[in-house]
Amino acid sequence: MCRVNQIITKTLFLILLLPGILFGQEEKKEDIWEPFKFFVGSWRGTGEGKPGKSKLEAEFKFIFNGKFLQVKGKAVFEPQEKNKKGEVHEDLGFISYDSNRGKFVLRQFHVEGFVNQYVLDTLSSDGKTFVFLSESIENIPAGWKAKVTYKILNEDEFLLVFELAAPGKDLECYSQNHLKRK
Repeated sequence: MCRVNQIITKTLFLILLLPGILFGQEEKKEDIWEPFKFFVGSWRGTGEGKPGKSKLEAEFKFIFNGKFLQVKGKAVFEPQEKNKKGEVHEDLGFISYDSNRGKFVLRQFHVEGFVNQYVLDTLSSDGKTFVFLSESIENIPAGWKAKVTYKILNEDEFLLVFELAAPGKDLECYSQNHLKRK
């Protein structure tokens, strides 16, 4: 009888211990958004390029239970020879993760009516440079290409470079923006 009690006790011990062991063995799921968390917050900065010199504001925030990263930007360009009144550019973007392709996709909607769709082409090994290449651009003649590069400089600054290419041409820097965390 004593032997039966020992077997029952050991069996109960294993039954109670096994879920803890198995749970402890479970791998933690990798947070696919980890590389992008740096950008969350409000930003202010300056830019220059083909449309002239600008002052910028940007905001990055996760929406819809963390499924999308919303990117909102506004640039106010100073008056210049080509544009005596100056210009205000606004855009609203969303970064999503396309699990079918295993890729991040950036969709930008611009006040001028352009809609750009990019795919994350490169994330540097140090996690500080993100390169998005255009897959499509709406409301512009066919054949145009664009590239957006985010380069983290330090814990409170990054560069945003926008490059553009007409059909059959190479990408050229259209604007470069330097943003600092508010």
